[in-house]
Amino acid sequence: MSRMKARVDVKHPTLVMLGLYLGAFLGMLSETSMNIALPSLMEAFGVSAGTAQWLVVGYMLVIGVVLPFVGLLLKWFRARTLLVVALGAFLVGSLMSGFAPTFALLLAGRMIQGISTGLVLPMMFSVLLEVFPKNRIGAAMGLTTLIIMFAPAVGPTLSGFFIGMLSWRWIFHFFAIVAAVALLCTFAFMVNPYEITRPRIDAFSCVTSVVGFGGLVFGVSLISEFGLSPVVVAILVVGVVAVALYGRRQLRMDVPVINLRAFAIPQFTTGAIVVMMNFGITLCAMYLMPQEIQDGMGIPAAMAGLVMLPGGIVNALVSLLSGRLYDVIGPKVLVRSGLVVSVIGLGLLMAAGTTSSVPYIIAAHVVLMIGVPLTMSPAQSTALAALPPQLATDGSTILNTMQQVWGAIATAVATVLLGAGQSSAVRAGAGHAQAFVTGSRFGFAFAVALAVVGFVAALRITSLSGLTRAEKVPDVEVRDIKPAAKPAVARERRV
Repeated sequence: MSRMKARVDVKHPTLVMLGLYLGAFLGMLSETSMNIALPSLMEAFGVSAGTAQWLVVGYMLVIGVVLPFVGLLLKWFRARTLLVVALGAFLVGSLMSGFAPTFALLLAGRMIQGISTGLVLPMMFSVLLEVFPKNRIGAAMGLTTLIIMFAPAVGPTLSGFFIGMLSWRWIFHFFAIVAAVALLCTFAFMVNPYEITRPRIDAFSCVTSVVGFGGLVFGVSLISEFGLSPVVVAILVVGVVAVALYGRRQLRMDVPVINLRAFAIPQFTTGAIVVMMNFGITLCAMYLMPQEIQDGMGIPAAMAGLVMLPGGIVNALVSLLSGRLYDVIGPKVLVRSGLVVSVIGLGLLMAAGTTSSVPYIIAAHVVLMIGVPLTMSPAQSTALAALPPQLATDGSTILNTMQQVWGAIATAVATVLLGAGQSSAVRAGAGHAQAFVTGSRFGFAFAVALAVVGFVAALRITSLSGLTRAEKVPDVEVRDIKPAAKPAVARERRV
């Protein structure tokens, strides 16, 4: 049987993707690696918890601002060039943070890292659809999901190791080493899968994108510290209005920055909702668990990281398995089963207390780390494979933008609920440890609500595989879709 060809025919697509895989791994690892490190950083620089949280919030803020522009940048610059710039930015940001003498320089390095992650994530998904043949997209997406889901799961473990054995600075030194390796892989293997079209840049779209997405993330992140003060509410209103104006503008443009017509395809919209809810569950759990293990159960940072390691390993294995199962049985059973398992895992975490044993916490985390990847890869594959080629890059950008913006919102909501639960427990006479456990339960309850919303959306996923759906989708006519970037098949070298 002859080999089914990809849109851009390369001999070894996995090698082409290697720089993107490493860059995405770094980006997602960086999202949760700070959670265990925050107490050490607060002590090292003498800053408050609210100030230290900006190492997480500022990073996600930059990602949310950069992500919507990736589709436009790929029309102006070669993908290989953009990836080199992105990985170079992560290397520079890591070095700045790793050697930072002040908190301000540490935060600046983190935000430079955010630029890199904002560029790499959507590029990884869009390039994957170009260089892998259709019959291998499910397995390739499984590997991609492994990276996206395993990195934040193992982040606390690595951070705990470096803090316990060496210093918090080695978290950033490790980032720098991996970024350098990723740069070498990019120079050696990366190709340019798109033609450069250089469309006109719409200033109104750029301004409303930055104000809208940045305002939403910034405003929600301030709630945990300032509540719904008039200033915070004003920032949120401006963000919502700007996003609405941005969306209206895109639908009226011949060549939009992001082609929102992708939402006219029901399977893409359904998959996107499930992906958002599932990503929110992940970030809530990865934010709450490391702190609860330390503050609620009195386990040191290095040991806390080890407690979360088995779940990270299981996450990796299930991510690979779910991608292969998607190619065989399609998304419906996998997505729904994964969300049910996630609810069971979250329920076990909610039942944990200050005296819960370490094996119990590990088991609860493992159950959650079975459910989350079992949902994520099939949901992503369903959404992206439902799109025609003209919308591949736009769909990837939409998914990643929604994930990061919603991830920041979900983390902020979990923070607010954690604080509310702690205050309630303290008023009832609970000690610090019990109050933290009570607050964590509030946050996990929010994650359960996300899982329920995701399950309801998943009921609309068809039994067709993503490949079959992509070939049959009738919802958007090709003549109504302006190409994001044409595959440059003829000019590609074989890798």
